[in-house]
Amino acid sequence: MNYLDIITKKYDQWLLGLIIVLCGLGTVMLYSASSSYSLHETSGISDTLFLRSHLKRLIIGIIIMFFFIILDYRKLKIIAPYLMIGSIILLLLTKAIYVIKGIDFPARWLNLGIVNIQTSDLARFSLILYLAYYIDKKRDNLKNFYSGFITPVILMACILFTIVIQPDFSTAAVIGLIGISMLFIGGARLTHITSTAIIATIVMIPVMLMKSYRMKRVIYWLSSVFGFNGDSAQQIGGYQAQQSLISLGNGGFGGLGLGNSLEKNLFLPTPHTDFIFAIIGEELGLWGAISVLTIFLMIFQRGIKIAKETNDPFGIMLTIGISFSIIIYTFINVAVVTGIFPVTGLPIPLISHGGSNLVINLACMGILLNISQAKRSINHNSSWRPNF
Repeated sequence: MNYLDIITKKYDQWLLGLIIVLCGLGTVMLYSASSSYSLHETSGISDTLFLRSHLKRLIIGIIIMFFFIILDYRKLKIIAPYLMIGSIILLLLTKAIYVIKGIDFPARWLNLGIVNIQTSDLARFSLILYLAYYIDKKRDNLKNFYSGFITPVILMACILFTIVIQPDFSTAAVIGLIGISMLFIGGARLTHITSTAIIATIVMIPVMLMKSYRMKRVIYWLSSVFGFNGDSAQQIGGYQAQQSLISLGNGGFGGLGLGNSLEKNLFLPTPHTDFIFAIIGEELGLWGAISVLTIFLMIFQRGIKIAKETNDPFGIMLTIGISFSIIIYTFINVAVVTGIFPVTGLPIPLISHGGSNLVINLACMGILLNISQAKRSINHNSSWRPNF
C-alpha cells in the first residue's frame, strides 16, 4: 500500500546562503562589467542601464523562488506533461513569428506583451520536470526500450529540434546532455544511452557545421588548441575568445581590483553576458575566480546531498536534474571563457545578464530548497534507487 510519511525539517540554510552570496556577487560584477557598455548604449547618460534591468529580474526571480519554496514540489507532477508539450508549442510559435515577420535574428525570444521570454530556458525547465515525473512513473519499465526508454527520448528529440532551428545549437546540446544524464541516473540501460548518444552525435555534428559562424568558431578553436597560425578571417572569428584570454591574463593572481577591468571598455564584446567570468577573473584575479567556482561546486554538492536524503523518486530526479543543469552550464561557460571549448554563447547561472535564465534558475533553486525541507517517502517497501 502506498502511503506518505512526512518528517518536517528546516530548509537547507547552507544552500540558501550560497544562493544569496552568488546573487549578490553576480549583481556587483554585472554592474562592473556592464558600466562602460551601458554608457556607450545610452550615449554617456547612465552606467546602470543593465544593472537596473538585472535588479528588476532578480526581484521577480527571488519572489518566484520563495513561491516554489512554499509550494509542495509534488504538485508539479500534475503539470509536467502539459508543460513539456506547451514548451514545444512555444518554441515552434517563436520560430513561426520570426519567419512570418521576416526577422533574420535567431528566434530565441517570444514577446508576450509585458515580458519577453527566452523559450529555450522554459524548455530546459520543462524537460527536467517531465523526466523526473516520467522516471518516477515508469522507473520499473525504464530499462525496456519500447515500453519505457523510447518515449522520453522522442519528446526530448522534439525539444532539441525546435531549439536547433531557432538556431541555438549550444543550448540544444546542453539540454540533451542534461536529459541523457537524468535517464542514465534514473536507471536506463547503458547500451540504450550509448546508442542514443552515438546517433545524436552523428546527427548533430553536421547540423553544427551547417552554419558558417559555428564552423569559424570551431576552426579558430582547433587552430588555437593545436598551435596553428590561422589566417586573418579565423582571427576575426575568434576575436571574442582572444579578448577573453587577454582579460584573464590581465587579472593574474590578485586581480586589477573591483571596477578596474580594461577589457570591459568595449574591447571584450558584451562582457556582462556570456563572458562575465572573464571580467571576474580580471578584476578579482585567479583567487576570486576560484572562489566563484567553489560556490557553484558547493551548490552542486548541496543538491546531491538533498537527493541522497530524499526517498521520493520524483524529488530525487528533480534535484539531480536541477543540480546537473547548474553545474553543466557553469562548467561549459568557464570552459569557453578559458579557451577549453569553442565559443558557445551559454550564460553562467545567476551571474550573467539575462532575464529568463535568471528567473528559471532561481525557480529551480526554490524547488531544491522545497525538497530539502522534508524527507518524503512513498512506499517504503520500494527498493528503487538512482544510479549514483
